[in-house]
Amino acid sequence: MNISKREQRALHALAQGGLIVIERDDRGDLAGVDCLTRDGWALADCDLALFKRLKRRRFIASTGGGPYRITREG
Repeated sequence: MNISKREQRALHALAQGGLIVIERDDRGDLAGVDCLTRDGWALADCDLALFKRLKRRRFIASTGGGPYRITREG
């Protein structure tokens, strides 16, 4: 599996108990994402493009309307 260092860093933070919180605008479209570690720190290099790439490859998923977490594929 080929993943970039940014993807690897985000997945590692999620595997240790982190989560990705999405922000939506007034119309409900994606406005931004925040990747948080289990300690509450934010990853600086986690942006909307990285989020979409991880979601497209099914490395992250949201269950029950909650924050995005790592999947078994991730």
